[in-house]
Amino acid sequence: MNHELLTDMYEFSMANGYYLTLSHDKQARFDVFYRKAPDDGSFVISAGLKQVVDEVKNWHFSPDDIAYLKSLKHFSDDFLFYLTEAHNRCSIEALPEGTPVFPQEPFLSITGPLMDVQLLETLILNIINHQSLIATKAWQITSAADNRPVMEFGARRAQGPDAAIYGARAAIIGGCGSTSNVLAAKLFNVPAVGTMAHAWIESFPDELTAFRAWAKIYPDNAALLVDTYDVLQSGVPNAIKVFKELRAAGHEPVGIRIDSGDIAQLAKQARKMMDDAGFPDAKITASNALDAHIIKSLLNQGAPLDNFGIGERLITSSSSPVLSGVYKMAALENKGKWEPKIKISNSREKVTLPGHKQVYRLYDKHDPQHAVADVIALADEQIGSKITAISADVHVTRNKVILTDFIAKPLLQQVLTPDKTATCEANPFVIQRFAKKNLAQLPAATQRLLNPDHFPVYLTKRLVDLQQKLIDEATNM
Repeated sequence: MNHELLTDMYEFSMANGYYLTLSHDKQARFDVFYRKAPDDGSFVISAGLKQVVDEVKNWHFSPDDIAYLKSLKHFSDDFLFYLTEAHNRCSIEALPEGTPVFPQEPFLSITGPLMDVQLLETLILNIINHQSLIATKAWQITSAADNRPVMEFGARRAQGPDAAIYGARAAIIGGCGSTSNVLAAKLFNVPAVGTMAHAWIESFPDELTAFRAWAKIYPDNAALLVDTYDVLQSGVPNAIKVFKELRAAGHEPVGIRIDSGDIAQLAKQARKMMDDAGFPDAKITASNALDAHIIKSLLNQGAPLDNFGIGERLITSSSSPVLSGVYKMAALENKGKWEPKIKISNSREKVTLPGHKQVYRLYDKHDPQHAVADVIALADEQIGSKITAISADVHVTRNKVILTDFIAKPLLQQVLTPDKTATCEANPFVIQRFAKKNLAQLPAATQRLLNPDHFPVYLTKRLVDLQQKLIDEATNM
């Protein structure tokens, strides 16, 4: 599907106005960032960059798009002609997918003709906000699972096909190991998993017959759903009967899945029953509207669970369903020179950071695998061995620090120019490993699911001074 019209009407209205009033090649720079992490967390796992780059690289309007815009009788003919010749004239700097990103830090910065970057706003935010939200939720869930495999099961509850497909990819980036979504599995080369639903059992005269039929067809994939009628009175006993028959025929069973009831207590009793029957290696999978907090509670109760299938609360991030990433102008070209731009608010935390910026992750000089802080700087600043920095958190009381004994690593990388595209990693498992490596470098306290510590993010004095200068100029107009 062509996504060029996947934008808000006001983007086209502004672009048409820019065309009629400003130089057509006037350049602008916009940043994508967020102010508050979902679920009261401390960070977000960046995701969606590959799709953003692909969309921007191939940006164009079809004749049908132009005909529709013309039918609205809202745009000038000259502007519509401009759109017929649209192609990528933009450059993007971005954090690699899988990077833990903190409030105020740009996920990406896009530079190009003002009309073009304005028209790309909604599409870019749609992709980055959704996929980063789901990747972050998947990280929370897989962290709670404590290295137990988590399968993404959410396609039927996702808000549409695209959310199901790209949500599955984001879930892999966040830590899941497989998906039930066959199309996503095909597109992103990830394992497709799934066995039976309750309808399978209900389609046979009785549960045991249904289990035997499944085992006959899939003798090496006998994961049996045991809660259709009664987990302990029929489901597990019938599963054990079939497991014995499979073993006698030279096959080992996979295990059982419990999809309802008091999963902690049912799993404990089912585990004992299968162990006593000689199947200590048969796995127990739990599903049914699970999330990070439920999983943590189940494990804290001693539930002997081996795997989790997570659906709606992952694919919709139901406990915190929106990542409110924003797209704000940071600089505008005027007569060949870049002018920093700022958005001012009565709320200090909503005042934007002007200019062309770089984000640095600082590592302990004596322990280079230990990240200690992030610094947002102007892109042309030289980061030396000592930085006078101001906290990006407007709520702290002691906001000025001197940073020393660090190794600074720039995070924003050039991924797209009008003439060249850098290779963005496509394999979600490679991105997952990158995310895990970066998360391991952060303080453990920042990764708590409840009341996490806030990782320090600072601004350089030059950036703060520029911001204040623009505030003073705007308020004295």
